[in-house]
This record gives sequence, structure tokens and C-alpha cells, in this order.
Amino acid sequence: MADRQQTDPAPQWWSRPEGTADDGRREGVPAPRPEAGDESGTGGVPVEDAAPAPDAVPAPDAGEAAEAARPVRYDPWAVEPLQVVDRGRESRGIRLWQVVALGVGTALFAGGIGGYLGVLAERQSSTRLELPQAAAADKGRAPESVAGIASTALPGVVTLHVRGEKGSGTGTGFVLDQQGHILTNNHVVADSKEIAVTFSTGESVTAELVGRDSGYDLAVVKVSGVRGLQPLSLGNSENVKVGDPVVAIGAPFDLSNTVTAGIISATGRPVTAGGDKGDGSDISYVDALQTDAPINPGNSGGPLLDSKAHVVGINSAIRGADKDDPTRQGGSIGLGFAIPINQGKRVAEELIRTGRATHPVIGVTLDMDYTGDGARVGDKGEDGKPSVVAGGPGARAGIRAGDVITKVDGQRVRGGDELIIKIRAHRPGDPLTLTVLRDGRESTLKVVLGSANGS
Repeated sequence: MADRQQTDPAPQWWSRPEGTADDGRREGVPAPRPEAGDESGTGGVPVEDAAPAPDAVPAPDAGEAAEAARPVRYDPWAVEPLQVVDRGRESRGIRLWQVVALGVGTALFAGGIGGYLGVLAERQSSTRLELPQAAAADKGRAPESVAGIASTALPGVVTLHVRGEKGSGTGTGFVLDQQGHILTNNHVVADSKEIAVTFSTGESVTAELVGRDSGYDLAVVKVSGVRGLQPLSLGNSENVKVGDPVVAIGAPFDLSNTVTAGIISATGRPVTAGGDKGDGSDISYVDALQTDAPINPGNSGGPLLDSKAHVVGINSAIRGADKDDPTRQGGSIGLGFAIPINQGKRVAEELIRTGRATHPVIGVTLDMDYTGDGARVGDKGEDGKPSVVAGGPGARAGIRAGDVITKVDGQRVRGGDELIIKIRAHRPGDPLTLTVLRDGRESTLKVVLGSANGS
């Protein structure tokens, strides 16, 4: 079949049977295409037979009539199609995804509100939490309590920082008077080049050495230009009894203003310390008060106080385990020793007055190698001199070379060190009663102590 151009008229998409009234058309359905030869556009119905429309409007002009008479065709490329699809009314039922979304949203909202309320409740409960606690009370303490004693004494206790040729060290001291004199141990300031004194308030000043004595292990230093000094009250060591409570104040290991407490464990305990020089010139002999109040390096020179905050001793030495003991414990093991304040007072007065201290003596040379019970008078003195000084206190009392002194005022002595300690516990001029063993027979001798310059 040969190609040819189609000249048939465009197909009609819809029509109605002839004679069907126009009022039966649905709204929006176009009028039927006119038949061929029908110029009137009435679909074959004569114009004159057509019933006039009610409320007729004026006839349009010729242009409008021609436009209205033009047949209507479906244009698929028009802006809107002529057909209107009626999908019906949308269903308003609840879908599954809506239910899930609503549930998730509700859960998240409820979780957020619950978390916020939980945090708020926790904060409120935390701020209102109060643990049981004692009410504020009076900060005052009884004067005889440890706290009361410490409060009274601390302003008068000082820490000493000493520099010397062999290094530096720390010790303790306490104020004696308003002039700035401070009592401490000799071994704290021995060979010192510079001495700094720090008070309990933290104020630090330099000090000068007034005097010292190695035999008693005591020294006095002085500060100048310091106001408001609070000297400590001195007690009487003769009144001290075993079991009395005591308080020690010092700077162990440079921890200043350290307070410890204990009791008097013993009195009249013979103690020797020093002897590093080897010639005996630096040995100190102390008829000590023994205490279990913890004392450590740095406590040296600090006060030992009774229940009235009176100084009854000067803390000077401690006893540790034997050096050969592999389990030896360093520091305090409850064996501390203090110089009785009666002895310290006398020595301090002499050091302030003259810069030197005197020692009570009986004028004899002892045999320090004697191993028997008691103190034996030597056969020879130093440099071959007689062991009993001619005209001295011992010679006047009748002591001879080779005598063994076994008691001083009725108290037994076991060696030469103890005899020296018992003698130095007194003042020059004090009378003593010595028990002497000679040729197997005991006798008693009366001696008045002499005086010798200390070192």
C-alpha cells in the first residue's frame, strides 16, 4: 500500500445520539460536534424550533458567535486535560506507620521528660543531703590538757636552722627572757657559722651564739630587735615523779611546732652522749629524765613540759636499737631523755652571765678502764700527776688513789660515768656523802664540791 497523506477528518473522541437534549450533559462535557451542512450549530434542530432559554441574554456579536460555533476538540498538550478523574474521598483510617511513629515519638518524649525529672530530683536530693555532724563547740581547752599546754607553750618555742663547716642542721629551742635569750642543746649549734631562728608565727631572724658547754650539752643564743617575746615558765625537776604526764615540742625532721605527749618513764637516768672527737672533750654527762613522748632528730633543745606548761626538761637524746641489730628501728622507740631543768637553769644563767659554765668536781682522776662495780680512783693523773689533786675537795675529804666509790648520797654507782653524772647533777659548793671501798672495807666520806671551768 502506497504511502499517502491522511486526509480523513480528526477522530471524534465522543458523541451523543441525535435528538438528545443539551440539559442532559454533565457539567464540563463539551457540546457535540455539529453535523456536516448544519451551519446553525444546533445539532440538526432548526433554530426556529428551538425553545428559547429562560432569562435569555443578549445575542453575542458575529465574532463571538463564530468563536462559539467552532468545534471543540481534545488537545492532549493542553494545560489541563478535559477529563477529570474522580478518585473518590480519601480514606481517613489510621495507617500502621502512623501508629509506629506516634509510639516512638511518645516514648522519646516520655523518656526525655523522665530523664530531666530524674536529674532534677537527684540534684535537689544532693543539695539537701546532710550527714550527721557535731555542732560547733567552744574551741577552748582545759589548761592542763595537751591542747591547752601546747597553746600556752608554742609561742615561746623556736626552730633553729644552723649552717657550719660540716653542713647544716635543724634543732629546737625556747625563749628564756624578754631580752631574746634562747636555750638549746650544744650539739645543735656546735661549730656554727650562721644561726637562723624561726618563731611559731613564721617570723625568722638571725641569732648570735652567747655561750655553750659540751659537758652539759647546753647552749644559749640571742635574737635582737624582736618584740612580743613570750618566755616559757620554768618548773622544778625535783618535783617530777615517774608517771607524770609530759608534752614535748620540737621540729623533728624540720617539721616545726610538732607536739607529742607521754609520761615520765624514769628519773635520774645516767646518760652520756657525744664523744665523736675521741678525746672525751665533747662527751656530755646527764642525770636525765626519761620519757616515752616521741622525740626524733630535730627535737633536740626543745622543752619537755609538765601539766602546768612549765618546762621540766630539755629534750636532748634518744635511744635506738643496737647498731649491729639488722632489725634496728630508726627514730623514736619510746626512749627519750631530757636534761633536768634545774641543771639547765644553772648552766643557762652562767652562760648568759660569763659565756662559760662551771662544773662541780671532787678533784680526782678516775680509772675509766675499771670494769668492777663502782668508780675507781686512778693510780696516776694526767701527765703523770697525782690522781688526787693536792688540796682539792677529794684530798680534804680523805680520798686516796685506788679507792672505789660505790655510792653517792646513798645511790649506787656502777662506773666512772655514773659518778661524774651524779656529781654534775649538783652545783659547786654542794655537800655530798660518798661511800668508799678500801682494802675490802666500806667507809663514808663527806666532800664539798669544788668548781672547774667547762669546755
